[in-house]
Amino acid sequence: MKIVVLASGSKGNSTYIENNDKKILIDLGVSLEYIEDKLNNINVDPKDINCILITHTHSDHIIGLSKFIKKYDTSILISPKMESEIIKKVKDPNIIYFNKEMDLDGLSIKIIKNSHDCDSFGFIINDKVVYITDTGYINSKHFPLILNKEVYILESNHDVEMLMNGSYPHYLKQRILSDKGHLSNEACSYYLSQLIGENTKYIILSHLSEENNTEEKALEELNNKIKNTKIIKIVAKQNVPTGVIEI
Repeated sequence: MKIVVLASGSKGNSTYIENNDKKILIDLGVSLEYIEDKLNNINVDPKDINCILITHTHSDHIIGLSKFIKKYDTSILISPKMESEIIKKVKDPNIIYFNKEMDLDGLSIKIIKNSHDCDSFGFIINDKVVYITDTGYINSKHFPLILNKEVYILESNHDVEMLMNGSYPHYLKQRILSDKGHLSNEACSYYLSQLIGENTKYIILSHLSEENNTEEKALEELNNKIKNTKIIKIVAKQNVPTGVIEI
C-alpha cells in the first residue's frame, strides 16, 4: 500500500492512496495542473485514478474537481447531502454514495462522521490508515474503529495562542475553536496519544493553518505528548508532497 499527501493546508488538500491496482484520491482541492504534475512525479497517470473520495465540499477540498472530472471522467464518492454542492461545480458527475463500509475491488473503506460546519467525513482504509481532517473533535464512539492503526493522517490545524492573537475576526476564531471547527495542535496530539499502539508506524500532521500555526509548534506539541521515537512523524505541506509511504 502506498500513500502520498500531495497537498495539505488552508489553500488546498489532496492525498493519493494506492493498493495493488486500485488508485484513489482523497479530496481534490488543488488545480488540475498541480495534481497532474504531482501524480506524474510519482509515476501515476492521472487517467488511472479509479475514484475520488470527498471528505466535504469546502473549496479547499474540491476546487480542482470540475476540470479533473471533465478530462478524466473519474467517479466521485460522496454523501447524499454533498450532492447539491457538487453538481453546482461539476457537470454530469459520476456519483457513488458512501456506505458505512465499502470495498472497492480490494480497497476497503470505513466511513466515520466528523464534526464540522458541513457534512464531513473521515476514512479508515484497509484497516491500516486513518484519515481525519476538518473536525472540531473526534467522537469517542469512533475510537474502537481507529485504535492502533499503522498510519494516522490527522488534522493539526492551529495553535490556539496564535489564533487568538491573530488577525482573524472574532466570529471566525470562535468557529475554528468550536466543536464544528478544526482540531488544534493540542487536541490533535491528545487524540493521537490515546489512539496509537504497537502497530503505529507513521503520524502525518495535516491541514496546518498558514496564519495560525507553524510546523515547529505542531511537532513540538506532538513530541510533548508522544515520546515514542520509533514512530515517524511528518508534517504535510501545502505545496510539497510527502515522500511515498509504503506499508
